[in-house]
Amino acid sequence: MAQFKYEGRDRNGRKKAGVINAVSRREAAAKLREKGIRPLALAEVPPSIWNKEISFGRAVKLQHFVIFLRQFATLVRAGVTIVDSIRILAEQTESKPLAKTLLDIEQSLRSGNPLSAAAANHPRIFPPLFVNMVRAGEASGTLDETLDRLADHFEKMHRTRQKIASALAYPIAVAIIATAVVIFLLVAVVPTFVEMFAEFHAELPAITKFVLKASSVMQRYWWAVVLLFAGVYASFVAFRRQKTTKYYLDYAALRMPMFGTLVQKAALARLTRTLSSLVASSVPILEALSIAGRVVENEVIASVLAEARTSLERGQSLSEPLRRHWAFPPLVAQMITIGEQTGALDAMLGKVADFYEAEVDAATDRLKSLIEPLMIVLLAGVVGTIVTSIIVPMYDIFNHIQQ
Repeated sequence: MAQFKYEGRDRNGRKKAGVINAVSRREAAAKLREKGIRPLALAEVPPSIWNKEISFGRAVKLQHFVIFLRQFATLVRAGVTIVDSIRILAEQTESKPLAKTLLDIEQSLRSGNPLSAAAANHPRIFPPLFVNMVRAGEASGTLDETLDRLADHFEKMHRTRQKIASALAYPIAVAIIATAVVIFLLVAVVPTFVEMFAEFHAELPAITKFVLKASSVMQRYWWAVVLLFAGVYASFVAFRRQKTTKYYLDYAALRMPMFGTLVQKAALARLTRTLSSLVASSVPILEALSIAGRVVENEVIASVLAEARTSLERGQSLSEPLRRHWAFPPLVAQMITIGEQTGALDAMLGKVADFYEAEVDAATDRLKSLIEPLMIVLLAGVVGTIVTSIIVPMYDIFNHIQQ
């Protein structure tokens, strides 16, 4: 979607000027004529920080996108034209960004552009996976089947992500609560006992001295602690955006105890599901590997896919680079080898995806059952240490008073 600056006259001959959003110069002129404006000058506005569309995260919720795909497939299968289907879906979708984009796509379709080309102009809404599979569906005349396949793909991807999110939600919530409790105890509770300890000249144990020192530092330099956490988070986000540093972060995530196996299985499930969908839609395998490398969101696995793509270009096997890398279990390479030999690569990849999606479900359940008691013990240990550091010297003081 681009912006075009225009000058023109309305039906009464009055001058009009402004900016209009459109996919192409031709579409911009058509939109102006629909508004009753005859364009005299029309120029594309170069993209800049001031007119570039900015967003954080995914523009459309995955569940809204899946519903759109299901309904789109049903309408096309029922014989409704693509243009009318897009207009109907734009009117009834709950996602405002999706509705706005679909209206733009409707205009592009009426201008003679195919659906895949119109969708490619909205990469924030329609990922390359969608664009390439729709292009293949248009060429083969099986757009309704392609849309159903896309809906299945995104639905399963959403289910896998939800499983992982639910597994990580509990430890993150407990960690936040533990941090808040510790800060409260150090800032509001511990300082009330400092004067009492000083008044009785009590001999403080090492654990109490440590907690009192931590309380003093927290009261004086709490802002530094906040800046430290903010700096760590900002650095992590910046490193994730750099391809080189992201590779090492992804490598560390795959090697992480407990969580590493879950990350690996989730990435493999996403990879094989994407490749299965693309190959089943007759997308060329080299292009499918490039798309899958971007979809998998893991630079370690993406680098292996790049090697596999090079291997195919040289006329060699797709499975051989995967077989040599530690991130790919033997099952993946073996199933791909069978798929290559039998000509049923999409089916074999689909079975691998089903297997690892089931593995992710089982792993998240095991992880939650293991993490819950560990986090409770950790929280009890931290709070118990602070409470013990206060109770022990108070007990000594009371004994001293009684004597």
